[in-house]
Amino acid sequence: MIRISIAGTGALLLDAAHGSFDQYVQERVWSVARCLATQPDILQALPGVNNLLVMFNVIEQDAVTIERRLRALWDDTFPESLPVRTIEIPVTYGGTVGEDLSEIAYFANLTEEEVIAIHVGGEYRVAAIGAMPGFPYLTGLDSRLAIPRRASPRVSVERGAVSIGGGQAGIMPCTSPTGWHILGKTDEILFDTHRAEPCLFRLGDRVRFRRIG
Repeated sequence: MIRISIAGTGALLLDAAHGSFDQYVQERVWSVARCLATQPDILQALPGVNNLLVMFNVIEQDAVTIERRLRALWDDTFPESLPVRTIEIPVTYGGTVGEDLSEIAYFANLTEEEVIAIHVGGEYRVAAIGAMPGFPYLTGLDSRLAIPRRASPRVSVERGAVSIGGGQAGIMPCTSPTGWHILGKTDEILFDTHRAEPCLFRLGDRVRFRRIG
């Protein structure tokens, strides 16, 4: 059962989450977003983690009509396979670039080396891209590393910070505030307007981390 709510003027939020992350639900979210992308009165359809933000032209349509359309689409749309790439991200762990590694290890009752091994050993999927241009919300984090986000976010975290927060992993595409825990850094450029495809990641990509240094 999905829930649809008003998310400001000209926007609705379709929430399909039911407890923990569901990859099947996420693939349905992607499919609905692709269907909406071809509709002229839809301005944007932005997938989140098991949810979808839909922005529509308020001059042409009203929220009730769009809600009915969303419910019908959800009932009639099923996951389609996306082209899947595997992207490897080199990471330097710990020290000054991974300042929360010791805290993560303490929380998980593991050594720092064990935390790194678990993080490197995982296979992640890009569920959504948002918050800032190019930021990937990565599912697949080992539950042993599922540490709550910081009570007090840092005001500035450098581009390339490799982080975890809650049950997800991420990488900072630019210097920005964040409440996620930092365990390393990569020199990969996640978002570059000069590239033909500015964003490094696409929805559905598989991501692996490789330790360097």
